[in-house]
Amino acid sequence: MTAQETRATAAGERAPAPRAGGVRSLAGVRELGVALALALLVAVTAADNSRFLSAQSIRDVLLSASILVVLAVGQTVVVITRNIDLSVGSVLGLTAFATGKLFVAAPGTPILVAVAAGVGLGALCGLLNGALIAAARVPALVITLGTLYVLRGVDHSWASGEQINAADMPRSFLDLGTATLLGVPVLALVAAAVLCVVATWLRSYRSGRELYAIGSEPAAARLSGIRVGRRVFLAFLISGSLAGLAGVLHAARYGTVDATVGTGIELQVVAAVVVGGVAIFGGSGTVWGAALGALLLTTIGSSLAVLRVDPFWQQAVVGALILAAIGLDRLLAARLAARAIRSTGRTAHGA
Repeated sequence: MTAQETRATAAGERAPAPRAGGVRSLAGVRELGVALALALLVAVTAADNSRFLSAQSIRDVLLSASILVVLAVGQTVVVITRNIDLSVGSVLGLTAFATGKLFVAAPGTPILVAVAAGVGLGALCGLLNGALIAAARVPALVITLGTLYVLRGVDHSWASGEQINAADMPRSFLDLGTATLLGVPVLALVAAAVLCVVATWLRSYRSGRELYAIGSEPAAARLSGIRVGRRVFLAFLISGSLAGLAGVLHAARYGTVDATVGTGIELQVVAAVVVGGVAIFGGSGTVWGAALGALLLTTIGSSLAVLRVDPFWQQAVVGALILAAIGLDRLLAARLAARAIRSTGRTAHGA
């Protein structure tokens, strides 16, 4: 975000669109690259096995990607502010088990109540992260690494080895994990709705635009009148809430939950966000790119299975993509900085 955008934000005006100037170029290049990589991967896989593009195969990929997209959207909001939330996997696991436990303890619970309870529990976890970061002024990496283990421990203690199966949940709830609307999985539609709402907020509203200012330069944002602590707190609250929603969706999708649900998924979420063009150093990127990253990683898993490639290579490919994404981000950022310096020099010379 430029100084002009920051001043406009601080003055209470609606901030300009996120894709202005250099940020627009950077985000556009990164997202286009992910989209092209996804298209190439699909083309190569379909050439080897045409059934990869069957309606059922596409539905399976969308179902697998939906939960990761919801998590990636929440993580993007945090990463834009130059922070990270490593606790999302534990929040997902805790809310998934809590959802199953709710149906066991109170049969006949309305689905909307279960969803609200899951989102509310996730919001409490996000509130805990945000409060600790704001109060202790400790890096989010350290705080969320701690809450990752704390929440996982709470989940294990609560579950005590218990597993909740599909028979313990209502059929109408489980249908959410498999139902389609006009051929599109309901879970994918939920993920798309979350994506559109958050993207609109980040692009068009002051509170969302301020997150970019914070990620670009926290000190300057604070001097411009932006309440940095409050906005970072809000980012973690959103991340926790969406992780809670993802936990509910996970319970509906798989029908079996225990204390191990969501273990390690936080690494996939961070990978999706970084590969999707959200700068790990904050200040740039969009939830659309993060969603593309999540879809790309999910498609890689499906493609390698169809191509009969050793699963080990899936991890190697994802690791290579992360390194390439970070390297490309630094390269493009350096080029934009150099361009800005040249432009400033020409302006000064002309003056």
